[in-house]
Amino acid sequence: MKHRFGHSNSADFRAAAAAASSGSSPRRSLLAAAVIAGVATAAFANSAQAADDGSLTWNGITLYGTVDIGVAYQTHGTPLSQDFYPGLEYLIAKNSNKSITSVAPNGLSQSKIGVKGKEDLNDEFSFVFNAEMGFVPTSGNLADAPRSLIHNNGVALADQTTAGDGSRAGQFFNGQAWGGFSSKDYGTLTIGRQVTVLGDAIVKYDPMNGSYAFSPIGYSGMTGGMGDTEDVRLDDSVKYFYKYDIFHAAALYQFGKSDSSPGEAWQGAVGFDYAGFSVDAIYGHKKDAIAAASLSATQIETLPLNSLAATISDNTSGTIAGSYTAGPFKVSAGFEHIKYENPSLPLSPGFSGLGGYYISVVNNAAFPNDKKVDVSWVGLKYLITPDLDITGAYYHYNQDSYALVSCSSTASSQCSGELDAYSFRLDYRWTKRFDTYAGVMFSKVSDGLASGYLHTSTADPMLGFRFQF
Repeated sequence: MKHRFGHSNSADFRAAAAAASSGSSPRRSLLAAAVIAGVATAAFANSAQAADDGSLTWNGITLYGTVDIGVAYQTHGTPLSQDFYPGLEYLIAKNSNKSITSVAPNGLSQSKIGVKGKEDLNDEFSFVFNAEMGFVPTSGNLADAPRSLIHNNGVALADQTTAGDGSRAGQFFNGQAWGGFSSKDYGTLTIGRQVTVLGDAIVKYDPMNGSYAFSPIGYSGMTGGMGDTEDVRLDDSVKYFYKYDIFHAAALYQFGKSDSSPGEAWQGAVGFDYAGFSVDAIYGHKKDAIAAASLSATQIETLPLNSLAATISDNTSGTIAGSYTAGPFKVSAGFEHIKYENPSLPLSPGFSGLGGYYISVVNNAAFPNDKKVDVSWVGLKYLITPDLDITGAYYHYNQDSYALVSCSSTASSQCSGELDAYSFRLDYRWTKRFDTYAGVMFSKVSDGLASGYLHTSTADPMLGFRFQF
């Protein structure tokens, strides 16, 4: 039986769409998106049959989303950001300063609204698509990491708010936006803005599932981005996934030569799932990777205030990760080796980076020697009851010295250094869609990774709730 939106719902949907096109500011775009999502939800509820899993699905099109919010305390933190999607510095950072208690967004997962679909073309092939927008529930703004950096342009370290680089840069669909074809026998091929093969694996094998509040590899994005967090998601990319029996393989290629990503990228992965075991190995390379940063007080005297600085590098990454599930227990572990080199194709200042942000300062010579970072992690999850689980994890970063003269102190960020993080979390599911959680992450840095830091450690407990549809 076919279902159609009623007349009044259709009129409301057209009005919401008109509102979406009436302005371009992040807040107006987010408001329009919320109106559209609300009208669409009502239409789905009133005019369409629910899918077997209870999702909001109509003729193969599914509306989905997450709202995640809570309260956190930090022994050394910074004020809440209205744009940076983790909201607070759950991980120790250079500007981590005073103790702070604050509302806190996105502790377990990114708040988002998305629409995905599947249309069967014949007995073999289907057309598939996904478009997703992440937002900050404490402010209502679109997730926009570069904008948070601009807020700190010229601001003294001790006076800065929470900020960081990231792959969500205020685009309307800052999560993903792709379309393609899927086949049970031949795999899935998609084109557009996509989470990378490595990014998928990090979420799969991180004991904390890429959580911002309880996982440094979830919070920073460096691990999933082959060294730079902007590259967790890649515009203008082609991605392929194939599965045969217990084995699977995946590949991704980004063409580059665009405003947001001048250099090409590629990744390949192989893995298997068998008798509770799951293992993946991923290797990849990114040319002209961009790490954006705020301008110094000296730089803003002569440069546009709404611009950013950037370090450019060619990055290579190799990762192996796995998990094993036995009854109520699940253990996960992984290791990644990242190498940074000065770019083979240096960039000149004056270009538009991710999200259209203007890059006015460029460093093409940040690495006198190749910078090498090893990231390792291990964690254990235990299902106490079908609705309550407890997870503990340990994360370690080790950076080799890449200075002209080898060093192991806080004298320079080029010296060797380490980061250690320990996290613990309880998660209780009241219903299929609503859960509450409580946990803490303690992180500390030493030597080169602590160079220029106001403080070298922080403990960040958090309580939160999450609704998913």
